[in-house]
Amino acid sequence: MSDFERELGWEDEIQKDSEFEVLPKGDYDFEVIDFKRGRYDGGPNLPACNKAIISLKLTGKGGAATITQNLFLHSKTEGILCAFFEAIGQRKHGESLKMNWGNVVGSKGSLKLGINKWTNKDDEEMESNEVKKYYLPGNIAKSNNPVNSPVGEELF
Repeated sequence: MSDFERELGWEDEIQKDSEFEVLPKGDYDFEVIDFKRGRYDGGPNLPACNKAIISLKLTGKGGAATITQNLFLHSKTEGILCAFFEAIGQRKHGESLKMNWGNVVGSKGSLKLGINKWTNKDDEEMESNEVKKYYLPGNIAKSNNPVNSPVGEELF
């Protein structure tokens, strides 16, 4: 079987086991390994808007994994967007920035990871990782010391 991503046919042979694992909450370094444009249909807290779907490769004392995060392009979430671009070194705190999504893949930074718990439709308790905050460059995640700026505040 090939290592590249592709659409599967109805009769294709499969063998790759699921690699999904929830990492422990804590601080991790990350690298942006993928970016896609998408659309959010809207919900009770946020109207319909564009969204960036980013894949982050995380490494830290809790292990290594890849997670996906949606960054919503709306004025209500502008602080999160600013925090992300500060974390990857493309924005300085307090300055305006024209978002350059073409330069996001390959960018590196640090973040605080949390665990999101919910109950699915079968009444089973589920868990997944979620980004809680981004750290400014130079504030290595292992320091456990977020800065006193919007980047250091909880995102959710």
